[in-house]
Amino acid sequence: MAITPTSDKVPPPFSLVIFGASGDLTRRKLIPAVYSLYRQQLLPQHFAVIGFARRDKSDDDFRAEMARAIREFVPVPPTGDLELADFTAHLHYHRSNFQDPQGYRSLRQRLEKCSPATDSPGNCLFYLATQPADFPEIVRQLSRVDLCQCGDTPKRWSRVIVEKPFGRDLFSARELNAQLRQSFEENQIFRIDHFLGKETVQNLFVLRFANTIFEPIWNHRYIDHVQITVSETLGLEGRGAFYEQTGALRDIVQNHLMHLLSLVAMEPPVSLDADAVRDEKVSVLKALRPTPLCMVRAQYAAGTVRDQPVCGYREEPGVDPRSQTETFVALKVMIDNWRWSGVPFYLRTGKRMPVRITEIDIYFKAVPRVLFNVRNTMVPNCLAIRIQPREGIALQFQAKPPGHVKDIQPCRLFFNYTDAFGMTPPDAYERLLLDAAFGDATLFTRSDEVEAAWKFLQPIVAESADSNRAPLPLYPAGSWGPPQADDLIETDGRKWQLTKMPPHK
Repeated sequence: MAITPTSDKVPPPFSLVIFGASGDLTRRKLIPAVYSLYRQQLLPQHFAVIGFARRDKSDDDFRAEMARAIREFVPVPPTGDLELADFTAHLHYHRSNFQDPQGYRSLRQRLEKCSPATDSPGNCLFYLATQPADFPEIVRQLSRVDLCQCGDTPKRWSRVIVEKPFGRDLFSARELNAQLRQSFEENQIFRIDHFLGKETVQNLFVLRFANTIFEPIWNHRYIDHVQITVSETLGLEGRGAFYEQTGALRDIVQNHLMHLLSLVAMEPPVSLDADAVRDEKVSVLKALRPTPLCMVRAQYAAGTVRDQPVCGYREEPGVDPRSQTETFVALKVMIDNWRWSGVPFYLRTGKRMPVRITEIDIYFKAVPRVLFNVRNTMVPNCLAIRIQPREGIALQFQAKPPGHVKDIQPCRLFFNYTDAFGMTPPDAYERLLLDAAFGDATLFTRSDEVEAAWKFLQPIVAESADSNRAPLPLYPAGSWGPPQADDLIETDGRKWQLTKMPPHK
């Protein structure tokens, strides 16, 4: 039996068209996310998913492939074949290359058949899960067959979701934004970064602005510094050619790290409207200032990750043996505004690190050197926000052990979603796809936000591309980066640290 939505809090009927439907993103993330929304009865009764790609296959082939993907990648597997068959009946495959005008004309015809109102294509959500070079051509072709529906009205809407990276530099980002706006208005363009759909990232709003114990001390008077770490154990996973053109600066710093930094540092928005939230994020990015000689770039060499030997970056398929593309970046930045005056933000990201982790650590200033802090400097209070894995929050404070001792030891209070709410947070793509179907752009990136991030990073990227720079330092795979990254923070009398989170019960 097909699942029928029981709540009126579902979007109106729509069709999701995934360009690049033969790729891993569709198989690992997008279709499993749509299926999870379907199981939770969060989709309308009339919806369709159309995979648009070059490979030759039928609807049945596509449905069988996606059924296998659902069984492999959905955390809770389907309860039976009937439920899965009911879902895959909503899936269709459309074969065409991205330059063929006839492919888009026939796509429009297919959308008209999928729509409850057969005289129009109905509501359309276009997901560009392709190489960025294909974005402009796809949008132009959609416009030529009148599928962009200029404007976004309740009667019929068209929206486009654009995957990162959003350009290679400031010029290309501006060019891409201009190309998108030739066919879609800004409120129809949803630039997606899946980090913003993670539950802990969203909880930053609540943590800061719904708790009086935090907001009064969220400033330079009480906070000593902030560390943000995004580390991966994976290497290139067959994407050598892509990564050679991207590197860690463009792949992670310009996107994930800039988003996390701006959410930590932003002022309270006047409302929870999408533009009000994004206005404050842009204000942070405009106030960013790099500090001289405070960036370290490096590249992983051969080593061991999780007890498995792995090759170095330059031995990866598709990589230039003399490559100077960075796989690790550590960066110190300052924010020139009243709230954060004098507070350094230390950012680091890398591939082939010891563990996969994304964490924000807010370190508070030390207490005066009287009473308990006279003989030995105590570990400072720290608020740790773990984005992944084991999403949660930890607050470190000082306490005296039991007994006749005068020692003081750091202790931690822990919160995690699984224990607190009895459920695992949903995948980020579930939230973001549903928000796009509703037209809620709060967790998506606006054009001026993209350009503000690039304006800050442009000189850094240009400096890193200087052919006269010394060769990149290497770090063994499975380590926390080169010694220079430790020097970057230890010169200021601080250390890179991560908080140990307890396992979920």
